[in-house]
Amino acid sequence: MTRERLEELLDRIPTIRVAVLGDFFLDRYLVIDPALAERSIETGLEARQVVEVRCSPGAAGTVTSNLAALGVRSLEAIGVIGDDGEGYELVRGLQRTGVDTAPLAHAAARFTPTYTKPMLRTASGEREMERLDTKNRAPLGPDLEERLAAAVAQRVAERRVDAIVVMDQVEERNCGAVTDRIRGMLADLGRRVPGVLIFADSRRRIGEYRHVVTKPNHHEAARALGSDPSTAETPEGAGACGKTLATLCGRPVFVTMGAAGIMVCDAERATRVPSVPVPEPIDIVGAGDSATAGIVCGLCAGATPEEAALLGNLCAAVTIRKLGTTGTASPDEVRRTAAPLM
Repeated sequence: MTRERLEELLDRIPTIRVAVLGDFFLDRYLVIDPALAERSIETGLEARQVVEVRCSPGAAGTVTSNLAALGVRSLEAIGVIGDDGEGYELVRGLQRTGVDTAPLAHAAARFTPTYTKPMLRTASGEREMERLDTKNRAPLGPDLEERLAAAVAQRVAERRVDAIVVMDQVEERNCGAVTDRIRGMLADLGRRVPGVLIFADSRRRIGEYRHVVTKPNHHEAARALGSDPSTAETPEGAGACGKTLATLCGRPVFVTMGAAGIMVCDAERATRVPSVPVPEPIDIVGAGDSATAGIVCGLCAGATPEEAALLGNLCAAVTIRKLGTTGTASPDEVRRTAAPLM
């Protein structure tokens, strides 16, 4: 990719409209100062003292944060949250990054999914302790499924978005926003309305998507085919898995391989797009979500799949250098990261 081509793609991002469908979590950080620890009179156990609370959108919210940082024109969040304080914090965090939260369904009978992360303050910074997860372990239910399906179908039918990004985060089947029924609806839309990009990322069920672009990592790609994850640890193995998945879903597949880059696959071929070299130390938390944002923006801006993969790699190279935080990449940071390569 030339510098001029990169500028052309970046200049088109402010025209892009994206809706993110999926599991919006609240990331809630509790910073603990061990020097202030007390002993509970009632139980005799240590009472850890929280001195700072930080909240930010996680899971699908990490993707919206990355899309916002790249400067997309409009962002909508489609999902289900609880009628609770965590939901309030999540909505506030999404709105701070310019996300339209009106399509979020509030359900009193459900939790707002939350990762509570106690962080122990140390002389050198913060260290994450055992995480506390609040998730829904009951099926979503037909009424909420219908609300989500209708929200997506309306935006596609009215051409209100250029892309639907699907973030299928919850491991328990049918307990998150992306149920079997929603997945079937997306396949039907992908088949009937090819002019809107539908782009899916799923931890457990990437092999069940049809007629949409997918982005597994190499281990997820192998597991989706019933193979040992070790078979996809080389570019050749990951590419073979990607080609099979592309044959099944009928759309391109982007298989991420961390430092080895991204395999861009269709039914006939697999092309490796190398990662961008980044010196240590690095923090890979959120790298996949930043790559998703870059790939989606690239495809919507008219990039080839290989160009979109490179944009995804550039975004990931920016964010992994932001230690101790789930970072994002701005267009200027992408330009600076790309400069030595062009």
